[in-house]
Amino acid sequence: MPYVLKQYDVIKAQKVEDFLVNVVKLSETLAYKLLRNSRIVDHKNRHIQKGKVLKSGYIKVLVFEPITKGLTPLFQCEHFAIFDKPSGLIVHPTIRSREYTLLDEIRYQFGEEANLVNRIDAETSGLVLVSKNGYADYILKDMFAKKEIIKKYKALVKNELKEKILIEKPIAPSNGLIKLKMQTSENGKASSTLIRPLSYNKTTNQTLVEAIPYTGRQHQIRVHLDSINHTIIGDPIYGLEESFVDKLLNKQIDKAQRIKTTGANRLMLHAYYLEFTFLNRRYIFTSKQKFPC
Repeated sequence: MPYVLKQYDVIKAQKVEDFLVNVVKLSETLAYKLLRNSRIVDHKNRHIQKGKVLKSGYIKVLVFEPITKGLTPLFQCEHFAIFDKPSGLIVHPTIRSREYTLLDEIRYQFGEEANLVNRIDAETSGLVLVSKNGYADYILKDMFAKKEIIKKYKALVKNELKEKILIEKPIAPSNGLIKLKMQTSENGKASSTLIRPLSYNKTTNQTLVEAIPYTGRQHQIRVHLDSINHTIIGDPIYGLEESFVDKLLNKQIDKAQRIKTTGANRLMLHAYYLEFTFLNRRYIFTSKQKFPC
């Protein structure tokens, strides 16, 4: 249960930011962040803004309290860590979420300044880069923005792919029933993915491919592969009728039915490789997980 609503009585008059630091025992950074994100309310459930003087009653504070399930990083140093995330683990919670996420482990192990540098979908397995402090967070996110971090994925896809292909198709939100779905569109943002075939299974008519995204659009690899008739095995959104997708996302489809329709009970996409230079040292990381599994 990462997000917890806690109540604190107001004993003496003081500004809300001072109350959060002195009484609730939050850091100034976190106190201002919670105020900015409207996570502080008074006894009438009204959002409290910075500078408000508290005089009586109580306030309620929505705080993130991380838990651990023992997931340890693949690598860590003073400034960053690498986690080898299993499929099915969400990386970041929503306000309403009560699920355990990767951010739980990150904040539990490294403190409130630790953060996700990049994110992958819940069903995607593999490497996630984590900053341990604000300095590393700024530098590493800037490197991602400047495309200075090399990411490589493996995916198991439908049909035979014989030669490598550079897919350069703009990506935009879909106008259909599924709100989180993306699509290739002339009106979208420029997107580029290199796909290389690694091996082909004639019996299943499936190809194991390497995917290297040169841009970072939502669902980019999934959208691009689906657009060339090589939908990723197990994909719960792409290559399917939207009515089926809606039922699947709302947990109205059982495991057996999903496997029969999509070919697997998970998205067969794996972030297996990261390469970058940080503080003049070159780092190369590869996932230890077996894929496909």
